[in-house]
Amino acid sequence: MRTDMGIHIAPSILSADFAHLADEVRGVAGADWLHVDVMDNHFVPNLTLGVPVVESLAKATDTPLDLHLMIEDPDRWAPAYVEAGASSVTFHVEAATAPVRLARELRSAGARAGMALRPATPVEPYEELLPELDMLLVMTVEPGFGGQAFLDLCLPKIRRARALLDRHGLDLRLQVDGGVSLETIERCAEAGADTFVAGSAVFGADDPAAMVETLRASAEAAAARR
Repeated sequence: MRTDMGIHIAPSILSADFAHLADEVRGVAGADWLHVDVMDNHFVPNLTLGVPVVESLAKATDTPLDLHLMIEDPDRWAPAYVEAGASSVTFHVEAATAPVRLARELRSAGARAGMALRPATPVEPYEELLPELDMLLVMTVEPGFGGQAFLDLCLPKIRRARALLDRHGLDLRLQVDGGVSLETIERCAEAGADTFVAGSAVFGADDPAAMVETLRASAEAAAARR
């Protein structure tokens, strides 16, 4: 499944108020996607939500759900999230046993297939996998917890990833997740990212909906300078 390559903003519900999640989601209805972090307390040292919550979210919003699976054995569990209503499912290459097979399974089920890289995982070894994907996620913090500070050391990897995509003429989305804010989004967009996960920057704002548009405008301006 392909999509247009304009700037996308995906607020992360990890930073939302889970006691009022439906209201929080409605408050960012203008976002392109809604980012949902699934953690299993094994691949990362945190435990969040699973399939039942995703099913409930899918019924509560028309915003496409962008699932980020920070779990062991995504080959087994990822397809269930498509059935639960996810429009996009991203697995970690460090955890996947057969990433090409998994990506093809996700795409055949009608979802975008994304592959995530931890900060220390280079993109170059996976160059030949890229045509099997719809999105590449470069983590700009260590996965597991929201509210972490952006790692500037990941910017060169974003540039290298963009160069690989351009070299092969691929229209994958290049997503960044971790510490994305008004202070960092321009640097990421200038480096070549086009899809931005923002948690505390959005849900910690006085007006989350306005922050989504402000982040989008900042990224668009930076991308235009690239």
